[in-house]
Amino acid sequence: AFQENEIKLLTAEIERLKNFGCLGISPSLEGLRDENAKLKYRLNFLRKSLQEEKSKTVKSMININSCLQEIFGAAIQAAYPDLENPPLVVTPSQQPRFGDYQCNSAMGVTQILLKTKEQKVSPREIAEKISKNIPANECIEKVEIAGPGFINVHLRKDFVSKQLSSLLMNGVQPPAVGKRKKVVVDFSSPNIAKEMHVGHLRSTIIGESMCRLFEFAGYDVLRLNHLGDWGTQFGMLIAHLQDKFPDYLTVSPPIGDLQAFYKESKKRFDTEEEFKKRAYQCVVLLQSKNPDFIKAWELICDVSRKEFQKIYNCLDITLIERGESFYQEMMKDVVKEFEDKGFVQVDDGRKIVFVPGFPVPLTIMKSDGGYTYDTSDLAALRHRLCEEKADILIYVVDSGQSVHLQTVFAAGQMIGWYDPKVTRVTHAAFGVVLGEDKKKFKTRSGDTVRLMDLLEEGLKRAMDKLKDKERDKVLTAEELRAAQTSVAFGCIKYADLSHNRLNDYVFSFDKMLDDRGNTAAYLLYAFTRIRAIARLANIDEEMLRKAAREEVLILDHEKEWKLGKCILRFPEILQKILEDLLLHTLCDYLYELATTFTEFYDNCYCVEKDRQSGQIIKVNMWRLLLCEATATIMAKGFDILGIKPVQRM
Repeated sequence: AFQENEIKLLTAEIERLKNFGCLGISPSLEGLRDENAKLKYRLNFLRKSLQEEKSKTVKSMININSCLQEIFGAAIQAAYPDLENPPLVVTPSQQPRFGDYQCNSAMGVTQILLKTKEQKVSPREIAEKISKNIPANECIEKVEIAGPGFINVHLRKDFVSKQLSSLLMNGVQPPAVGKRKKVVVDFSSPNIAKEMHVGHLRSTIIGESMCRLFEFAGYDVLRLNHLGDWGTQFGMLIAHLQDKFPDYLTVSPPIGDLQAFYKESKKRFDTEEEFKKRAYQCVVLLQSKNPDFIKAWELICDVSRKEFQKIYNCLDITLIERGESFYQEMMKDVVKEFEDKGFVQVDDGRKIVFVPGFPVPLTIMKSDGGYTYDTSDLAALRHRLCEEKADILIYVVDSGQSVHLQTVFAAGQMIGWYDPKVTRVTHAAFGVVLGEDKKKFKTRSGDTVRLMDLLEEGLKRAMDKLKDKERDKVLTAEELRAAQTSVAFGCIKYADLSHNRLNDYVFSFDKMLDDRGNTAAYLLYAFTRIRAIARLANIDEEMLRKAAREEVLILDHEKEWKLGKCILRFPEILQKILEDLLLHTLCDYLYELATTFTEFYDNCYCVEKDRQSGQIIKVNMWRLLLCEATATIMAKGFDILGIKPVQRM
């Protein structure tokens, strides 16, 4: 109502200024135009914010940073209407004395005015002009100009309190991200007949977490497992299967250890010339879709799938299998399309494609007429863009594949499959897992670490840690098992996700199971403590819900205020990750939230007890609501990271 009333007043004022101009009584026409422009910008801002307010439902949490950017964007445009694309820099303040947020745009505006208009204006003067043009809004209490031109923003306490109440009543809702888009995420992608090793761990964990984030934000997500389930290696595997289990067509072969089976066939392929010839013949028969050879191929794939699924079940991973074999029939069309558009060159019988900016060409057909990984990856890209109609396409693949993938993406762009201004195609690269010796993580014998062995070791160590803390004496057998899996798999995931994915990281069970510092063990324990506060005060969920509807969250203590603001930064953290795909930001935020909560809990009594009897004298309900809001955000953060907290630990 306030905004609607101000719109009416502003509209009337603009009409009044127009009349002044018509009557020719304005002493300064430039001043009148400037005033008119300011009012129009303010009017447009108010109309936009009113429209957003009306269309807003409880389905999105307010991103305070975005709100402030809109406000300061309108202020800069009103102050400097001729400025195109002015810089907009709003960040949370690092110190309370500098307010809650800072707008640091004045320095950028100074540079633009100097370059484009040759006007030398001090950043402080610009900051003052921006501040005077801040439109009416519900979130800013006051602004102060500090130093050379920083605008310190102080938020209104009633605004923060209202947002916290909304969170408690409506639950954690995703930030508003615009229209629903289709996202395809390619992750995990192990090879058939080879066991998943520690190298697959990062892609699997990072990819799963990205999918969970995009799903929470309301996107339509397709999770794809691009299995290595086709190629020449199947020739030797099928030939070995025929020799070892000649009745495989009628009796299911008991291949217990597929890794050993693969090594046996590889050894024969490398040492027996006759076997090698037969392996090549098997490849030809498989590619020509001979039913017996398709059956052999399916048997080998099924054994692998069962092993992969054990790991996916442990880590709570959901994927749709769409391996290289899925794209086989599409490859000839890809080659034809590149030929028809004149991009193909023939080099020593091979068909190759040079992509501008990349020195190494893509080989889309070998001299023997066979296809390559390049062809397969191009076919997959084409299908995801043209058939699946992906708006966002993310490949969670190690950094070693960077040049290859960038070449494939550039080829797709060159041939017209997508426009990068419209469709986002990204390689979410990651570094390798290192051992504590800072070398590639391997077993003592130098072999690659099997992923299942790693997970089993994690379970053992988690149980040892829980028993060291004598948790087995206070938890039931079922609670102890739940805590064991929560800690083991949660710590393995968090250790990976809490590091910048672009860097290598050192795998250390001792560090990840430490219940001090930025670890899952610490956060899971902090979460169970927070959840226990209301329970120990005999406050149930219904009482908390009632309090959320009726209580005003008082934020008078500095630690209450700090915690309240920290809780509400969750949407801006998620928005940042949706843009840069760096999940360690969420881990850093959850750790900051947990430590900020500890400061609050140490300084602000939630439940007051008699020192002699231990009986509860007073429950400060608004503080219990802050506990509940913290736990609610932490639970959603854990869910995005794929970590399952427990009620008792």
